[in-house]
Amino acid sequence: MNQLKDIPVVVTAGPVRSGEKYRTAQGFTAIKDGIKAGAEGRGPGDPDSRDLMGKPRWLRAPLPAGAGYDFVRRTVRTYRLATVCEEARCPNIGECWNAGTATIMVMGAVCTRACRFCSVDTGNPRGWLDPDEPRGVAESVALMQLRYVVLTSVDRDDLPDGGAAHYAACIRAIKERRPATAVEALTPDFSGVPADVETVVASGLDVFAQNVETVRRLTHPVRDRRAGYERTLEVLAHAKRYRPGVLTKSSLMLGLGETDAEIAECMDDLRAASVDILTLGQYLRPTVNHLPVERYVTPGQFEQYRAWGLERGFRECISGPLVRSSYRAEQALAGNNVGLQPGGQALAPA
Repeated sequence: MNQLKDIPVVVTAGPVRSGEKYRTAQGFTAIKDGIKAGAEGRGPGDPDSRDLMGKPRWLRAPLPAGAGYDFVRRTVRTYRLATVCEEARCPNIGECWNAGTATIMVMGAVCTRACRFCSVDTGNPRGWLDPDEPRGVAESVALMQLRYVVLTSVDRDDLPDGGAAHYAACIRAIKERRPATAVEALTPDFSGVPADVETVVASGLDVFAQNVETVRRLTHPVRDRRAGYERTLEVLAHAKRYRPGVLTKSSLMLGLGETDAEIAECMDDLRAASVDILTLGQYLRPTVNHLPVERYVTPGQFEQYRAWGLERGFRECISGPLVRSSYRAEQALAGNNVGLQPGGQALAPA
């Protein structure tokens, strides 16, 4: 191993363990799963006490199945396509793929930030981008015959515009290839630069999303120091001011130590920024190096929080233990909690 800033850099071809620094195929270094080993004062094999109790029964997801899921899965395998759905091991993959919805991550798999809840690898890509990615993303959407696609990305603070022009190029390519496909962009904050937000909003997207992630008090240490609660609110508000017809969306993870009063305050802040859609889901700890779970929110509590959101005027508030920010995104306008029945389970299709 070489040494770089006192963290070993793995240079062998073998597997990289969580928290280790390794060299990517593009030649820059990154930390596997985003947080170096022992960052939370616990090493591998020393799990948080809550993990020993096991997850509650309502967090068990059904095995993915169905004709739509099988078609997308075969297409992904045949053409070696990359989706966040698989890479993040999303529990809702079967339901979303059956509905013709998928999430694709652009601008690489290494983030310049290191949020303490996220297992995306962290590093400095030093300006690297794939110039063929917009064409490839559009072709992937066409091959999977997606009716709704969520484009998300890592943060790219190494790029002058945070990657806004590249992001917009991917959206335009999708719209040119499949005009009927709806596009949601779950974006970075672009360091709060209004012109870069406008670049993406003007690209032809249908929904603009930027996640506040947690309540004001917990923003740090939950999020990277370069992210900010007020910044996210302003990015969302600016997107709505710049293009009033675009739908704006944000997401809140629960179980990190927030109080009910803080959840309500966050909802009020998002509505003040004219956010249309809010999703709420359970935070689950990706590795022992990440923040521990402080509580498991019950399905009944999620139902209560949804009611709070609707009372505040959100066009839809999608709330449940397994809900993720892009969960059943194509149904966000249906006004039925995307088919979730009380208890957090999906209703059987008609």
